[in-house]
Amino acid sequence: MFRIRRIHDDTLPVNREAIRQVKAILREQFAEAPKRDIDGLTQKLRDPLTQRLRAILYVAERRDGQVQGFALVLHEPRLHMAYLDYIASSARLSSRGIGGALYQRVREECREMGVRALFFECLPDEPGSCKDPAILAGNKARLRFYEGYGARPLANNAYDLPIDETSDCMPVLVADDLGRGRPLRRRFVQVTVRAILERKYAHLCPPAYVEQVVASFRDDPVAMREFRYVKPEQSVPPAAPAVVESGERIALFVNDKHDIHHVAERGYVEAPVRITRIMAEIGKTSYFERLPARTRSLEAVRQVHDRDLVAYMRKVCLALPVGKSVYPYVFPVRNPDRPPSDLAVTAGYFCIDTFTPLNRNAFLAARGAVECALAGAEALARGRRLAYALVRPPGHHAEYRVFGGFCYFNNSAIAAHELARLGKVAILDLDYHHGNGQQDIFYARDDVLTVSIHGSPRFAYPYFSGFADEQGVGAGLGYNLNLPLPEKVEGPRYREALGQALRRIRGFDPAVLVVALGLDTAKGDPTGTWNLTADDLLENGRRVGELGLPTLVVQEGGYRTRTLGRNARAFFEGLHKGARKA
Repeated sequence: MFRIRRIHDDTLPVNREAIRQVKAILREQFAEAPKRDIDGLTQKLRDPLTQRLRAILYVAERRDGQVQGFALVLHEPRLHMAYLDYIASSARLSSRGIGGALYQRVREECREMGVRALFFECLPDEPGSCKDPAILAGNKARLRFYEGYGARPLANNAYDLPIDETSDCMPVLVADDLGRGRPLRRRFVQVTVRAILERKYAHLCPPAYVEQVVASFRDDPVAMREFRYVKPEQSVPPAAPAVVESGERIALFVNDKHDIHHVAERGYVEAPVRITRIMAEIGKTSYFERLPARTRSLEAVRQVHDRDLVAYMRKVCLALPVGKSVYPYVFPVRNPDRPPSDLAVTAGYFCIDTFTPLNRNAFLAARGAVECALAGAEALARGRRLAYALVRPPGHHAEYRVFGGFCYFNNSAIAAHELARLGKVAILDLDYHHGNGQQDIFYARDDVLTVSIHGSPRFAYPYFSGFADEQGVGAGLGYNLNLPLPEKVEGPRYREALGQALRRIRGFDPAVLVVALGLDTAKGDPTGTWNLTADDLLENGRRVGELGLPTLVVQEGGYRTRTLGRNARAFFEGLHKGARKA
């Protein structure tokens, strides 16, 4: 059993290790591979301009991270073509269907990217073309395999023309139309061949040779060799072996016991139905893979929140009878160092408002939300590109030593603190209300950038923070960006602010991104005043995805239940599409 996932870069340790193993397979399976292809693999992933072709690396790996095979594709989006540079499995695993699963994945990805045809080279299978019978037999086996997908060598051309008198056993160019059934036009093939020879083989092919090979494609449409090993009607891709998970799907972690926290009081909009509505809509897509979150200790919470706060919440909540809530109503303006003995009255020492109650299940649900956020962070650390912690209660108003705004523990901040072990982290808060919790927790740190787009504190909760001049202190100066917006905001105005936020994140160059997703920015939300539509949220998600960063989305606000699910679905459709494009 294995999974196939895409490696975008070497930022995360798990990706660096996968690339190291890919290089080992390259050396093992391609003894003749140029040193530049092996040593330059990381640079190709980092910089698509290296060969003016975008390098896309897929690895088949076990759950323990052992890479069992890989495929390297060079993509030219403007030409709508892709070139399969290498595909191989480890020598000891060559008969386990890994190559077939990788090739199917490459074909699926190419179709989604709008590629007209996938090209690659194969050594010839003509008798006498290769002197070594074993090599000839291997060539035949490979071309037989690809014929099973309808892929065949292009006919009537000089692609296999020797470059010089030392060249021997030159490859043929094979094309796979990806099941589209459309003829390959001469102009498209000529432009593709030129791109391959001038970009991949620039160090080998002189201009005169390139012109001669390109001009040799005279048929229009370009002819493909007749089927030699498989009957045309049998040219159907074989079923892939069981793949544990697709690394491109969004790892979904749901706080499935969130509904134990239900404050059934008039005006308390943070209700269990929020999760139900979101799940109903995102379940209609194929973007998600639901995974379990494991039980954890409270130590990760204590790394981000004051230990006295954590101890107080645990003690008070678990001591309260089911169904009873305590609301803060006395706040220590004076004598903050001499708290009263009554635990209910003491709530004012740890809360910022009067409408966030403590009750037995609030603590248990909040702990479950943290576990989902940490599971999402762990998924990114293991190589997943996108993860979603669908949780309640939310968390972004919880500061280092206070809770409030329906929030008890800061899920996004706790996940970001864990992810900071991998490198720099950016938090992008897209809730209608200011992410005061993340700002407070990371205000003096330069390894976590906090960015918040929100309604101005002149009129929006939490009122006391979120101003543009709050930029951090000490080492953290310049690493907090607030983008407060006016009371009435439409999609275009919001995207201006989002563009500013994304430019700042790109400049910070983080290893991972945490998105605190509030859907209360949408039209009609009872806690907001803006008018973003589902189309706006789709576009916002797409732009965030195009950052190309490993991204954990943590659910925050959003309270108009009639449209909540549809808006969540739109954001994730955009995020998924943007990430695939990056």
